[in-house]
Amino acid sequence: MGKKTIHVSDFSGTVLQPDDEVVRVVVLDHPDLVAGPVQLDATPVEVESIDDAALDVAVVEIHDRHGGGEPRRVVLTASEFDAMATDVPMAQLLKTAERVRPPKTRRAAEKVDYGTIEHAGKPHRGRVTEEEARLVRERLDEVNKRLADAGLRQIDPADPEHAARYGFPAVPA
Repeated sequence: MGKKTIHVSDFSGTVLQPDDEVVRVVVLDHPDLVAGPVQLDATPVEVESIDDAALDVAVVEIHDRHGGGEPRRVVLTASEFDAMATDVPMAQLLKTAERVRPPKTRRAAEKVDYGTIEHAGKPHRGRVTEEEARLVRERLDEVNKRLADAGLRQIDPADPEHAARYGFPAVPA
């Protein structure tokens, strides 16, 4: 028995032939979107008017006490937003306004403790601590199983580099 896959437009349900051009539409934000961006397939004809229907909008974040510490994201037409500037035209205001710098990423939050059984033996460029080396020596089978399950190289006590790194006794040549 064979299987046949039929592709259809998400917008109209029209069957798409193998040689038809398919347009991918990624929905980034929508009131009914609950779990992040999604992808829809369409024909070029179905999306040709999308640029004509596009709105000039301003997307702003409001940082105030109403957000419970979190900013509120608001989308409004650009003309409505522009009308809020009564002293200086919005175009001029935006050119001279203070730039917002993206928040610095916290590298400390990403720090991995290789001295725990969950991370011992994983390849890393840092120095192997005595705790990591002890865990690798004492629980080699467990460490190698975890490494293999993760698709990482396993530790071979006969390998001179691994023996030196984790303190295995040297194997005579």
